[in-house]
Amino acid sequence: MSKPTTEVGEERAQTGETFGVPWPDLNDGLTYTDTVRPSNAASTMIEFYSTKYKNSAPLQGWLQRIRNGQITVDGEVVKDPHTILRAGSELMYHRLPWKEPDAPYLLEILYEDDDLVAFNKPSGLQVLPGGLFQQRTVLTQLQWRECQGISTSLGLSTNPGAQQQHPVPVHRLGRGTSGILLCAKSKLAKSRLAAYFAEGTSVVGDNRKSNMDLGGVRRISKVYRALASGIIDKDEVIIKQPIGIMRYQGVANGLYVASSSVGKPALSKVDVLERDIPGNCTLVQVEIQSGRPHQIRIHLSFIGHPLLGDPLYVTGGHPKCFNSESGENDFAQDGGYQRPINPVPGDCGYYLHAHHLVLHHPTMKKISDMAVPELAKRDS
Repeated sequence: MSKPTTEVGEERAQTGETFGVPWPDLNDGLTYTDTVRPSNAASTMIEFYSTKYKNSAPLQGWLQRIRNGQITVDGEVVKDPHTILRAGSELMYHRLPWKEPDAPYLLEILYEDDDLVAFNKPSGLQVLPGGLFQQRTVLTQLQWRECQGISTSLGLSTNPGAQQQHPVPVHRLGRGTSGILLCAKSKLAKSRLAAYFAEGTSVVGDNRKSNMDLGGVRRISKVYRALASGIIDKDEVIIKQPIGIMRYQGVANGLYVASSSVGKPALSKVDVLERDIPGNCTLVQVEIQSGRPHQIRIHLSFIGHPLLGDPLYVTGGHPKCFNSESGENDFAQDGGYQRPINPVPGDCGYYLHAHHLVLHHPTMKKISDMAVPELAKRDS
């Protein structure tokens, strides 16, 4: 891949510095704390956990966790699942450390100043904790970098008036998506960048602007490159398909899919860059006004051209599989659900790259222009 470049006003910088700490074999586990409300008083411990956290583990899994001594009540380990809870009691569940799936750990710095920093995120690295990935994330690497104090440019600002904190991602990229990830280093930058992203989504929801003028003046613009399956005939395609949520095994809060009836507005502009007739695929550039989760994957699959290698979405913008593949008694060693056999959103293998980002700087009167030009081959 050629060296990423950043243009800020008339300036032009090349950084290319990478950082990252190799992942330990096991993470630190997790601790969940609850205070028993009056409405839960007189419930048994197993009733409480198997009801409130039914997406974490089946009934038999919670029984195993309780009997293993992983739950305390007011600081005392309680192994009897039928213990009656009292209002005001403090419950603490200790999830045992586990080995997270393999993930890259190096991040490349594209641009940085006292208020924001942009990285080139590799495919396979999750941005924020979730599911099996509680430690192997971008956020963890940023926290470790701050704790080690390796660089004053990542959270230990040279500007005495700047807030001192580790950078925080202001948007997400899918685990299998590579490219530009923007992070805020100050509270002011975080709030303004969040407003920039919200503006684009609100414009999409305005019916008066439904013709989607992607060439209009916006304070942040994101352009992706993707490899779509099949040959897209038109040179330009505007996709306005709403995106909603459906229940799906292995995704606690539901799976995002194309949904006309209850979906939220979403708009994508697709430009064909190259048609590979022998390979039966099309290299496209996609500019999105809204930022719905998995929007590009859903939109391209909706028009009949899923991303090449996408294990989840198929033509129509829906998942390949709908049926549950696990049962109530099918649980992992730590009591939680087994990893679903069906594909889930975090599975990699597709070709999607956050290629170009332009934004009005949140605190300075200048425009930041960042690009990582090449679409790299994805790990499966």
